[in-house]
Amino acid sequence: MAFSWSRVAPLCLVVLALAVAIVGQNYAAPPPLTPALGVCVLAGVWLLWRGTGSKAGGGQRTFGGLLRHYAAVKAVRWLGERQRRKLEADARNVTQVQEETLLKRLRKNANTCYGKQYDFRSMNGEKWQTTKPFLSFPANTHIRVLHHTVLLPFTVADALSGSGGFRAHHPVTTYEHYRELIGRVAAGEDKVLIAEEPSLLAVTSGTSGPSAVLLSTEDTNRDFFLQGVAVCLDAMHEAFPATNSLQRTTKFFYTPALRRSESGIPIGTNSSTPSSSRHVLHLYTTPAPALEVPGEKEALYLHLLFALKDPSVGTLESNFASTIFYAFIALQNHWQELVDDIEQGKVSSALALDPRLRARLEALMKPDPQRAAQLRAHFQNGFRGIAKQLWPQLNLVLAVDSGSNQIYGEMLRESYCRGVPFYSPFYAATEGLIGVNLWPQESSRRYVLCPRSMFCEFLPETSLEDASPHTLLMEEVVEGQNYELVITNASGLYRYRIGDIVKVVGFHHKCPIVEFQYRRGQMLNVRGEKVSELLFLGALKKAVGQWPPAQLVDYCCAESGIMGDSIGGSDPHYQVFLELKGVRNLTEEQRYKLDICLQQDSAVYKSFRIKGSIGPMRVQLVAEGAFRELQTQMMASSNTSPNTFKMHRVLHRREDAHFLLGKTIS
Repeated sequence: MAFSWSRVAPLCLVVLALAVAIVGQNYAAPPPLTPALGVCVLAGVWLLWRGTGSKAGGGQRTFGGLLRHYAAVKAVRWLGERQRRKLEADARNVTQVQEETLLKRLRKNANTCYGKQYDFRSMNGEKWQTTKPFLSFPANTHIRVLHHTVLLPFTVADALSGSGGFRAHHPVTTYEHYRELIGRVAAGEDKVLIAEEPSLLAVTSGTSGPSAVLLSTEDTNRDFFLQGVAVCLDAMHEAFPATNSLQRTTKFFYTPALRRSESGIPIGTNSSTPSSSRHVLHLYTTPAPALEVPGEKEALYLHLLFALKDPSVGTLESNFASTIFYAFIALQNHWQELVDDIEQGKVSSALALDPRLRARLEALMKPDPQRAAQLRAHFQNGFRGIAKQLWPQLNLVLAVDSGSNQIYGEMLRESYCRGVPFYSPFYAATEGLIGVNLWPQESSRRYVLCPRSMFCEFLPETSLEDASPHTLLMEEVVEGQNYELVITNASGLYRYRIGDIVKVVGFHHKCPIVEFQYRRGQMLNVRGEKVSELLFLGALKKAVGQWPPAQLVDYCCAESGIMGDSIGGSDPHYQVFLELKGVRNLTEEQRYKLDICLQQDSAVYKSFRIKGSIGPMRVQLVAEGAFRELQTQMMASSNTSPNTFKMHRVLHRREDAHFLLGKTIS
């Protein structure tokens, strides 16, 4: 049964006080104990009421739900503070912590096939040495002399960088180095790359090419939660105290379709899913039955339906800002149907749901014409700043909005979520946790690297094409310089180039703070000009600013070489696809503004344009919803889930580029 705790709590206190008094009168207990017990009980209930009822946000909650929420908040706060202290200590002692992290990985996997191939035993900070005998005997004594073998430490510097050390002995690697080895793991072979059996074969998002499959272990998940989630929640609660309330969160995430390898290992994404969050589902507005819905379209509708029912939502959360942005697009398109459902206490008959699941969901619905009327009035006033109107106590949008998600974060802040703070908590990948954002209120997205999560090396941007690149360690990087990250993780990747280019923007104590710049595989490069995603997006935003009243919804590019004969012959150039709001057409002069803006920002691109070796870019406007449809197509072809999908800013598959070409309206 649901009730308003703030109304009932004072009555509970009175009833409990009377009960204690009656107990004291009717039961023979030691006189000093009964009053003391009553005072303690009253104090405990008062503290509980102060911590729950005053923070419940006015929503209709069950008593058990409030208590579980309260316990979860307190536990996470304690854990977060503890893990934050550990990170602060590690950041002051980065060199030693990084050494310990690497040696832990090498020791654990020394007896795997891979560990034996690269002789991890000789690089794990220890060496065997035979010393003098236990006892000495005369030379003519026919007794076998026993020597004892001991472990002697040799310097960690030797383990890392010495002539026989890890960095000298093990090459810098890419995915091709592991493809066959991971195939052996998938087939059921033990101890190939890691000592334990992987918990998952994790599919990458494929932004730099075809999706890859990597190993994921319990260690990876534990590190992500302890060093990432717990620390970021501590930073969030400190920066935004209102998030300490017991308001529920609307979290947009989906149940992915898992496959199995030939040996039975699950294949899917290693991001946050309803299954991995099963112990905290009571913190979210979406009820557990709705999270069983397999279709993204149906699941999103249910997320929105149950979020709209609760006027006291405190946080909107997802892995990426793009998911929240497209949730608001769906809300704008379907609000009338959603409001009708709330008014009538039903679930739309248009949703393809299993009848038994539909019955469970509709049991949670009750007609609420008052809430429906409120919602209808808000929607009819327009969608600018709609989030705060729907949920007046909304405290935060929690989602990554850096990198390829930057434009979605900007659009949300300017339109749907105007006036709501944003926090981009993690820098992470399928390979694991990389960094955490300790500065939630800053507009720049900066992440301090987590020195116990991965052993990190840094490849200078000027050396990316070197055949045998020399890497730097955390204590050797220089503020203001760009580097590609090279990581050794808990899941069988060693000196692995993840393809991310980051800029070192400072240090937290002695630990590097980085800003994501671009993915190596998401670079336009028809003549060696190397235009990064960051560079192109900056030029695009300047151009859109000169096309009033146009607003950028989404974009991607393709190099003309992958388009084939469909666009006719011309010099190599960029094919640019834009989805805009506010305009249906652009003049040729307006389109050319984008080319001019990129020339202004890239001297190399400008020189090729002046020479005529790169032709003018072609700008195509596509129909509304085209990128959402492209996302569905790309996920289907790569087995990527909505929880991890990131829009590819440079298309590498001809069929994707042709799909958008078919959606062109201007």
